[in-house]
Amino acid sequence: MRIALDVMGGDHGCTVVVKGVKLALETDSRITSVLLVGQEDKIRLALREVGLTDSRALIVHASEVLTMDDSPVEGIRKKKDSSMVRAIELARDGKADAVISPGNTGALVAGSMKFRRLEGVERPALTCRMPSRTGDFVLLDAGANPVCEPSHLAQFAVMGNLYAREILGIANPRVGVLSNGSEESKGNDLTREAARLCALLDLNFIGYVEGFDLFNDGVDVVVADGFTGNVVLKTAESLGYAMMQMLKAELTANPLRKFGAILSQGAFRSLKRRLDPEVYGGAVLLGLNGNVIKCHGSSRERSIMHAIRIATDEVQHGLNETIIKQIALANERLSGQSPPDASA
Repeated sequence: MRIALDVMGGDHGCTVVVKGVKLALETDSRITSVLLVGQEDKIRLALREVGLTDSRALIVHASEVLTMDDSPVEGIRKKKDSSMVRAIELARDGKADAVISPGNTGALVAGSMKFRRLEGVERPALTCRMPSRTGDFVLLDAGANPVCEPSHLAQFAVMGNLYAREILGIANPRVGVLSNGSEESKGNDLTREAARLCALLDLNFIGYVEGFDLFNDGVDVVVADGFTGNVVLKTAESLGYAMMQMLKAELTANPLRKFGAILSQGAFRSLKRRLDPEVYGGAVLLGLNGNVIKCHGSSRERSIMHAIRIATDEVQHGLNETIIKQIALANERLSGQSPPDASA
């Protein structure tokens, strides 16, 4: 498995990214190479600092860095020798099986159009795996498309259903459209029409879902436009961090509580792992003729390690071939506007 990694795009510098690569190479024998794309002198310095001597870590020089402040489309167009663009091109040209970047989300989405969309797919969607009460659920779109049409959301439902089935191992995922209430009268023009289209598809569609359902095992695939999905994602991450900090403050407020915390430290470690965004690695950009993983800009080494794992899992599952088939069936059904055959 060959991974092209944009080393320069994150908030914490390339040393943190290289630390993540070292962890991944130490724990995953499926990886044949990680192409470290960025400024060679900085990468070599990071390799020495981290002590990474694995021959599977290879440097690909790129002279420019695409920052969070760059305009996505202009940045991709003008900074042709940026680490992000070069990493994307390595995967597009067949020199890598997947590309990972913690850089500018808009630029990554724009640059990933070099792969072209999968046949029949109207828009790619950032797909996040998130924790629920006892399991995980899938949220898409998490930020690739701030403005969507109902047909886009219907296709997101198809792709999210496949991701939940193939990657999360959920046999018959429950799919819902995110709204401000579960009643049919709720929502807006976009969500109402999207729900109508989803009901026509061969999905376990449960209708509208609201915020109460997301983290309470009420749904397996949550479909939203990229604006709403991104707000949900970042709010959930912020709340998780805040809860852990508040819990820590309360548990160390006096000696008695500290003693109780010591007795319960195993449970608190498990809770921290469940709420830790770094365990989930990054968001998969589904719908493209390639494998693209977007890490958080503030990703640290464990997040990079898990992003590499996610990329490897996605390539092994061959999800894109299945998406093409299921999107074709969905488009055919929607063009005829016929409900699914319950006897099929």
